[in-house]
Amino acid sequence: MSFSNTFETHVLNYVFTATSVTRPTAWYLALFTSNPAEDASGTEVSTSGTAYARQSAAFTVSGNTASNSSAIEFPTATASYGTVSHVGVFDASTSGNLIAYAALSSSKAIDTGDVFRVPSGDLDITLD
Repeated sequence: MSFSNTFETHVLNYVFTATSVTRPTAWYLALFTSNPAEDASGTEVSTSGTAYARQSAAFTVSGNTASNSSAIEFPTATASYGTVSHVGVFDASTSGNLIAYAALSSSKAIDTGDVFRVPSGDLDITLD
């Protein structure tokens, strides 16, 4: 995963200045049908008539990697989400700031009746 511009700036301020940085206290996984990019300009799945909503995520850190500590499951789709190609971690359930994002290893079409699920430990954010 890559950090967004906003959180790259937070990290640099935290490490290299005395500037106070407000850290997130909650994390939410979002699904995208296009690359959100560092400025969060991608297309998030529509909430209109699909039952889609960002899902709460919790993480554990080991070494230089943060991984989801429990499964993240989205509601059963009541209409097509489209083809999900990317995920993003936000600091709010709606709106908010994109923290990190990545392309899926393979895109997934989510149709009516489908459930998108990320098993525990399968969402990794690594700093090198």
